[in-house]
Amino acid sequence: MDKVRIDKWLWAARFFKTRSLAKQAIEGGKVHCDEQRVKASKEISCGQTLTIRQGIDEKNVLVVALSDQRRGAPQAEALYSETPESLAKRERLAAERKALRGSLVSDAKPTKKQRRLIHRFNEINRFEE
Repeated sequence: MDKVRIDKWLWAARFFKTRSLAKQAIEGGKVHCDEQRVKASKEISCGQTLTIRQGIDEKNVLVVALSDQRRGAPQAEALYSETPESLAKRERLAAERKALRGSLVSDAKPTKKQRRLIHRFNEINRFEE
């Protein structure tokens, strides 16, 4: 096999659950081949670089092998290799998001204990005025 459609390869490599989701991502500009926007019918070959954006993560992968059949995860991982720069960037951004998540103030409604403290605080301030 010399060439495979990019939507079939993305599905076989388990980046997307269905071929139609892969096609939608390609048409939405979330998949680039050699830094150029492509169509779902584009045929790729080994050695090409793909940039795939999934959610807030962006992966740069090198096509190592071709397949148009979806198999198990170990065989799917053998179809590509992620560049070390891409992997390091994704890990760094994940660590930043994790650190930021702990510092954010929650917009959830107060618990019963917190409501009691708020009422107590309001009562004390009302009598001081």
